[in-house]
Amino acid sequence: MAQIGDSGRALRSPGDRGQVTFVELFFDLIYVLAITQLTHLLLDHLDWLGVLQTLLLLLAIWWAWVDTAWVTNWFDPNQLGVRLMLVVVMLLSLIVSASLPEAYGERGLWVAGAYAAIQVGRNVFAVVALGRHGGALRGESAVPESQRLMLRTNFQRLLVWKSASSALWVAGGLAEGATRPIIWSAAVVVEYLTPITGFYVPGMGRSTPADWPVNGRHLAERGQLFILIALGESILITGTVFGDRPAEASHLLAFVVSFLGSVALWWLYFDRSAEAASSAIDQSENPGQIGRSAYTYFQLPIVAGIIISAVGDDLVIADPVGHSGAVTIATVLGGPALFLAGHVLFKHAVFGGVSVPRLVAIAALAALAPVGLVVPPLALATLSTLVVIGVGLRDSLVAHPSPATS
Repeated sequence: MAQIGDSGRALRSPGDRGQVTFVELFFDLIYVLAITQLTHLLLDHLDWLGVLQTLLLLLAIWWAWVDTAWVTNWFDPNQLGVRLMLVVVMLLSLIVSASLPEAYGERGLWVAGAYAAIQVGRNVFAVVALGRHGGALRGESAVPESQRLMLRTNFQRLLVWKSASSALWVAGGLAEGATRPIIWSAAVVVEYLTPITGFYVPGMGRSTPADWPVNGRHLAERGQLFILIALGESILITGTVFGDRPAEASHLLAFVVSFLGSVALWWLYFDRSAEAASSAIDQSENPGQIGRSAYTYFQLPIVAGIIISAVGDDLVIADPVGHSGAVTIATVLGGPALFLAGHVLFKHAVFGGVSVPRLVAIAALAALAPVGLVVPPLALATLSTLVVIGVGLRDSLVAHPSPATS
């Protein structure tokens, strides 16, 4: 086995299929806990402040995961040094995930410190590994020296910005009260805007998506697996809530509708779009551009929509025949609508054009909001699920849909 300092084979070669490794799948297990914690955090704080606080943490969790997915696109997880790096990141991610319920309380510094260590440490590893010759990166043959140096410069720029945002995270962890989320919000703004600027650093210039040669199929599969994590967590939540309810027909029906809603979301994403998107980014002349927009930014609202839908499922199963309050209406309709909106953006980034059926479905869900005031939660959830199922059936029945309309 090659050593960590051997970075000549660090990048994937053109013939490398970029299969997701078992250690990457193992790594993802930590984020099952993270998504579960965020869902419960939102359930426990169903107000605007709770929504904003949960969103802030989701932005951080997603960015930590997606940054790691990009790194393993180049660095071979089967190499000992890379695997050990991932194990350390897993441990730090576990600390962050376990501490999320108290992120705005006594464990704020734990969350911030572990998160900062992930973001800075991972990039230090990349810079050091790329500064040596040998086989830390994926690939069947040694990569060109110019490509290795370009990647190293990119990671040096990235390290500068991650150090700056991490300092804000730690400062927020040390702060108390309303100051903490304000500082953390600034850190998130830095992290999400710097890729758009090309990680510009005075004296080092900026990078472009073309400077990040990625294996599109690997990156697509990593994104798809995270969607499965979120969907799996939503099913876990609904199953747990249903198990705690009385053995009544209304609760059973609510559980079935919630399950069908999760299936419908899975169907929309995976029936045709997932494989087509994998092929599109794999064959693209600029996979870095698609990877940055579709799989880095636009998958986030899809994940957020799944989390909100899970909260709505919880509320419906808990009280299927009661009154549909504002929170129930917002989550039951807003979750699928946000998922669809994210999918519209995702498909536009990959294929171009706009998915008209999804826009129509979003409008239909918005039109159901007044209906929620007069029907019980179970009926509202059923109508919402039927809207999503309708889009899925349309996708399946229309032969060879064009990217601009599908």
